[in-house]
Amino acid sequence: MENPPPPMAPSGPPPPRRGRGSWWGLGAFLALLAGKLKFFLPVLKFLPLVLKTGGSMLLMIGVYTLMFGWKFAVGFVLLIFVHEIGHVLAAQRCGVRVSAPFFIPFFGALIMLKELPRNAWTEARIAIGGPLLGAVAAGACHALHVATGHPLLLVLAYFGYWLNLFNLAPVGFFDGGRIVSAISPWMWLVGFSGLGTLLVWRFRDSDSVGSFLEHNFILLIVLFFALPRIFWLFGSRKSPEQLRYFEVTGGQRTTMAVLYFGLAGLLAAGMFATKVAITALDLR
Repeated sequence: MENPPPPMAPSGPPPPRRGRGSWWGLGAFLALLAGKLKFFLPVLKFLPLVLKTGGSMLLMIGVYTLMFGWKFAVGFVLLIFVHEIGHVLAAQRCGVRVSAPFFIPFFGALIMLKELPRNAWTEARIAIGGPLLGAVAAGACHALHVATGHPLLLVLAYFGYWLNLFNLAPVGFFDGGRIVSAISPWMWLVGFSGLGTLLVWRFRDSDSVGSFLEHNFILLIVLFFALPRIFWLFGSRKSPEQLRYFEVTGGQRTTMAVLYFGLAGLLAAGMFATKVAITALDLR
C-alpha cells in the first residue's frame, strides 16, 4: 500500500526577500536624513571655509611652531587672519565677491577676487581694508602689553606693525600697489625703484649668489610680478577701458592719499615704539 503524499504547505504570501527589505530600510534612512539635512545646511555651507581657511591656518601654525614656538605662531597667524578679514569686509562693502582667505607659510595669506573691481577707487578701498584692520589688531596687542606687561604681546605688536607696513609698499600685488592706483599709478615706479635698490644693496652685502637668492627669494618674486605694471606705464597702447579704470575724482584721490600716508606713518611710529620697548626689555 502506497504511503500517502505529505500534506501541502498552506498557501499564502511568500516570505519577504532580504535584499528588498534592505533597500526599503536604506530608502527610509535617506528620506529621514534628507528631512533633517535642512537644519544643518547653514552649518554645511561653511565647510569649505573650515577646510580651506582653517586647514591652511593650522598648517602655517604648525610650520611656525617648529621655528618660533606655538604661542608666537598662533598670535602671528591670527594677526594675518585679521588683516585678511579686513580685505573681506571691505570687499563686501564694495559689493565685490571674494574667496575665503588661504594661508601659505612664508608667503602670508591671500584672497582671490571672484570678479574685477569696477575701478581703481574700488580696488584701493578693498586693498586698504586689510592694513587698516591689521593696524587695529597690532594696536590692540600693544595696548594689552601696556596693561599686562606680557612681553609676547609686545613682540606680536611689533610684527603686526611691520607686517601691515610692509604690505603698504607701492609695488606689485602688495596692498600698497593696489592702493596707489587711486592716487597715481606712477607711484608703482617709486616702489619698483625702491625695491630694486634694496635688492642691489643686499646683493653687494651677500657672500655669494646662492646666499643672496636664499635670503631674498620672496622679494625677487615680488619684483618679477611688478614688471607688467611698469611695462604698462610706459606702453603706448592703452585701451579706453584701461584709462577709464584709473579715473577717480579729486576728492577720492585726496581721501585715499590721506588714508595711505597717514596709516603708513602710524604703523612706522608703532613699529619704532615697540622696537625701543623690546630693546629695553633685552637690556634688563
